[in-house]
Amino acid sequence: MILLGSTGTIGVNALEIAQRFDICLESMSAGRNIDLFNAQIARHSPKKVAIIEPKDLKKLQPKGAKVYVGADGILEMIEESASSLVLNALVGFAGLAPTLQSLKCDKTLALANKESLVSAGWLIDTSKIIPIDSEHFGLWYLKNNRPIKKLLITASGGAFRDAPPQDIPYKSAHEALQHPNWKMGKKITIDSASMVNKLFEVLEAKWLFKTDNIDGYIERTSSIHALIEFVDGSTTAHFASPDMKLPIAYAINAKKALQTPIIANMELEKIQTIRFEPIDTKKFPLWQLKDTLIKNPYLGVILNASNEIAVKKFLDAKIPFGYIVAIVEKSLEKFEFELKDLQTQEGIIALDNEVRTFADSVLL
Repeated sequence: MILLGSTGTIGVNALEIAQRFDICLESMSAGRNIDLFNAQIARHSPKKVAIIEPKDLKKLQPKGAKVYVGADGILEMIEESASSLVLNALVGFAGLAPTLQSLKCDKTLALANKESLVSAGWLIDTSKIIPIDSEHFGLWYLKNNRPIKKLLITASGGAFRDAPPQDIPYKSAHEALQHPNWKMGKKITIDSASMVNKLFEVLEAKWLFKTDNIDGYIERTSSIHALIEFVDGSTTAHFASPDMKLPIAYAINAKKALQTPIIANMELEKIQTIRFEPIDTKKFPLWQLKDTLIKNPYLGVILNASNEIAVKKFLDAKIPFGYIVAIVEKSLEKFEFELKDLQTQEGIIALDNEVRTFADSVLL
C-alpha cells in the first residue's frame, strides 16, 4: 500500500494495522517529523519515500528507498508505485492533489484528508473512495443499502463545550488545544473547538452519500460517531472507539477486518451515560453555515482556505479564537465565483489562493 502522512496519528495507526494484517508498505510520505519517519522506514522497509522540505534531506535515512521531495514528488511517487491502495492521511488543502492523482492512476483511495472533498467534492469519483473518518465510516457501516431518511454525525464539542458563550471568542491557543477526549494534531483540534470540523464532515457526507439531509449533535463521550434514520422509521447508531483503527482496518482488508478483533467492545456503563445535545450556535456560530454549505457546496473552497489561514494566525498568537469566525464569515461574504471556474483543479487552486491572500489581510 501507499501511505501519505505516516507520522500523524492516523498514519501511525495505519502502520500498526498494516503490520497486523501483513501488508507491505511500498511507499510512504511524511512532513517534518523526520526522526519518527526514519524509525518507520527502518521498521517497514518501503521502496519509496517522500518528504516535503528539501532541507530535511540531510536528516533522512532512506535505507535504500527511492527518495521524492516536495508536493510534486508525492504525486510522482504515487504514479510510480504499483500498489493499488492509497491511504491519504495528509492534513489540509495539500491533500487534494494527491487525492486526484490517486484516482487518476486508477487506485483505490482510503481517504482521511477532509479537505479533498470539502474543496473539490464535485470533481471526485467517490465510488473509488473508502472513508476513513470515524463519522463517515460509521455511516457506511450502517447503511447496508437501505433507504435513508437522514444522516446524523456527532461532535465531541471540543475544548469549549462547557465554556460560557461570551468567553469563547477570547480564548487562547493553549486553551483551545485542551481537547476533553483525546490528543490529535493542532489543526483538527482547533477545528473541533470551532465546529469547522463538523462543517467539513457534513460536506464530505453530502458527496459520499449523495444526500442533503444531514445534521449533527454533540455526544460527549465520543462513543457514537454516526446514526442513520431510515425510511422505515428506525434509527441505528454506530458505537466504536475514536482512534480510527477500525475504519483503517476495513480500508486495508475488509475481509480480514470482519473476522479480527480490532477494538475493544463498548463498556455498558459508558453507554448508559450517552446523551445527544443540539449544537448551540451561540457557542459555535459557524454551525449556522451548515444549510448554506449543503445547498452551495462550492463554498467549501472558501471555507477551507479562509479557515486554514485563520487557524494558523490563531496558533501563531496573532488573533484570539473569535477572529477565526470573523475571518471565515468575511471571506464568504467577499467572494463570488462562476461555477464553471471551479470545474478544474487549476480553477479551484486559483480561488483558494485568492481567498488565502484576502483572509491573511483581513483587519479586525
